[in-house]
Amino acid sequence: MCRIAHLTSVHRRNDTRIFLKQCRTLAAHGYAVTLVVADGQGDAFRDGVAIVDVGSSAGRLQRMVGTTARVFARAVALDADVYHLHDPELIPAGLRLKRLGKTVIFDAHEDVSAQLLSKPYLGPLSRRALSTAFGLYQRFACARFDGIVAATPLIRDKFLPINACTVEVANYPMPAEFDATARWADKADEVCYVGGIEAIRGIRELVRACALLHSPARLSLAGQFSEPALEAEVRSYPGWQRVDAHGMLERAGVRQVMTRAIAGLVTLHPVVNYLDSMPVKMFEYMASGIPVIASRFPLFRDIVEGARCGLCVDPNDPREIAAAIDFLMANPGIARTMGANGRKAVLEKYNWPAQAARLTDFYGAITHAKQTVAPC
Repeated sequence: MCRIAHLTSVHRRNDTRIFLKQCRTLAAHGYAVTLVVADGQGDAFRDGVAIVDVGSSAGRLQRMVGTTARVFARAVALDADVYHLHDPELIPAGLRLKRLGKTVIFDAHEDVSAQLLSKPYLGPLSRRALSTAFGLYQRFACARFDGIVAATPLIRDKFLPINACTVEVANYPMPAEFDATARWADKADEVCYVGGIEAIRGIRELVRACALLHSPARLSLAGQFSEPALEAEVRSYPGWQRVDAHGMLERAGVRQVMTRAIAGLVTLHPVVNYLDSMPVKMFEYMASGIPVIASRFPLFRDIVEGARCGLCVDPNDPREIAAAIDFLMANPGIARTMGANGRKAVLEKYNWPAQAARLTDFYGAITHAKQTVAPC
């Protein structure tokens, strides 16, 4: 039996992409799967996957130094056949595993080079320099890995010239996980935002939009603020009186929030790493049968308007966001139809089962290539 080790120093053990989708899919297809995490919650065995915990670290620096070293040490001890890395900071560990003769896959969840260009705590020159340096290092390392798994078409196209064994495995939802059967008449006067709460993800504009609403809608927030100062700031806005902040929720809680809502918000700012992103929450809103209110980016418009499943707005304009919410509140029939269209698009196109087949085919090629001279 082929032994696979998925490695992360950052993500939670129940991460949607890593555990719920990839690890469980591979275990169901007969692979012996171990997930190495660093969350301090101890070892476990769940859904056919062995979870090994190397312990948590306090602070980013300790994580990047101490945690990555512990993850690497545990990876070596596992003596797996294939190592699947999920964090850029584990790239050096991947190169060391290659030197030990191991098969290594890198999973590019995001375009990190582009992401560095929008970090608010870096100056313009530092952003450019770090983005360029990381891009060069990533090219060097990923050319030496045995395969790349890319989360979006854009990321796939960036890696293909570096490594011909690159496959896109999109982070689309598992339709059965979401309840799209709730009666529209039973929904609350709520719209929801689910995910990390940051300035560049539009939290200031969302709360400001709440103060401009003519309808009785409230904003239901499910996620953690990236910075305490940002949370304190938006809590001082008049619109915060219309916000229900739930904090980080488990999957069941997220489903309940979406089931109650009449729309889901994904009004990301037009920064480089978001313009061509495929935010999983947008597809989860669609899977839940609720309309999407999304940023008016070309890619988002293609998806939302192509499926006729929501409205696109200027993410920097609270008035447009408020108008979209009010429109859906005032037109429940249109909202219900948009929600049904989104669910249909997920069932037909934007779903995990189709991506799972890509993942297992990719692993079949990788493990076969180990015994032949043929490339992936």
